[in-house]
Amino acid sequence: MILILPPGATIGIVGGGQLGRMSAIAAARLGFRAHIFTPEAGGPASQVAATTTVAEYTDHEALTRFAAAVDLITFEFENLPAASLDLLAGQKPVHPSPEILRISQDRVLEKKFLNDIGIPTASWTAIQTAADISTLPGILKTTRLGYDGKGQALIRTPAEAQAAYDGLNPKPLVLEALVDFHSEISVIVARNASGAITSFDPVENRHKNHILDITLAPAPLPLETLAEATRIARHIAESLNLIGLLAVEMFVTATGTLLVNEIAPRPHNSGHWTLDACPASQFEMHIRAVGGLPLPPATRHSDAVMKNLVGPRDMATWPAILATPGLIPHHYGKSEAREGRKMAHFTRLFPRGSLPGEFGLEAALRLTENPDA
Repeated sequence: MILILPPGATIGIVGGGQLGRMSAIAAARLGFRAHIFTPEAGGPASQVAATTTVAEYTDHEALTRFAAAVDLITFEFENLPAASLDLLAGQKPVHPSPEILRISQDRVLEKKFLNDIGIPTASWTAIQTAADISTLPGILKTTRLGYDGKGQALIRTPAEAQAAYDGLNPKPLVLEALVDFHSEISVIVARNASGAITSFDPVENRHKNHILDITLAPAPLPLETLAEATRIARHIAESLNLIGLLAVEMFVTATGTLLVNEIAPRPHNSGHWTLDACPASQFEMHIRAVGGLPLPPATRHSDAVMKNLVGPRDMATWPAILATPGLIPHHYGKSEAREGRKMAHFTRLFPRGSLPGEFGLEAALRLTENPDA
């Protein structure tokens, strides 16, 4: 039996950051209440939610109370104990499933799953000991808990390999071959329990200090490449039997080949542009998908450039951003702008079909990088 949430129902969101915040706002627009489970009091999601349970993710008694107070449960990031989601799933529906979480939070399981369903990735090797590192250069990564460039190291020599192996934890590790890199793109897919599926246009992601800096929607790539990226992302979602939202990050090689880098079963930073450029954002699609609601087409009415604001240096531009016509600001409600911390983003919209085109991609980037231009 497919659960269809009625208006007034409560959606439990595990995690209290900005993705939970924007999901809670989307839930409210659709007539639902959001109940946040987080160790952090007064965090971004709690500021806009009806209720918050403040407890550690391993607190089984608090998790049980939380499950009893909601109608279904979802999550906003992957670094959660899967056993805690198992406990919740024994009491209320959890979407996406704990099984999908397990795959996405372990690089070995993730890559094996992708390769098993015919999805190409960069060549990789599971690393149990330093002696297993036999191919250089490469990127050595933790199998778990890595994000925004954390938990990985570029290694070129045996000495660098040993130092990286000693310094990276938890183990085991994964060694990935270097990719002849042209660009990085992502596709966000929504799928509900009835099997209805929709996906947003592929976008290009540009990073600074290993953190997403700018997203270009749509990605300025050939139509056949964009179509193949969409096909790959939908195939992964269907193979997972996904209920919810899935972000699929891919490398585009110099020859135009697509290699999947990783998957994230939740709203994603590279989808923030959808808040302003689409009738239904990624967050609304996520709530619709987990709640059993119909999924509208994931269309965009505008092209967009999204710019992340990270740490104190970027946040120093906030007054100029607020004063600049054409910029659409989104603040996450975090009180302290620490180095490397995502604090906010803004979006600039352009007529559909104009990136690249009438306005030009480089002109759009200049406008985004200089808010008062």
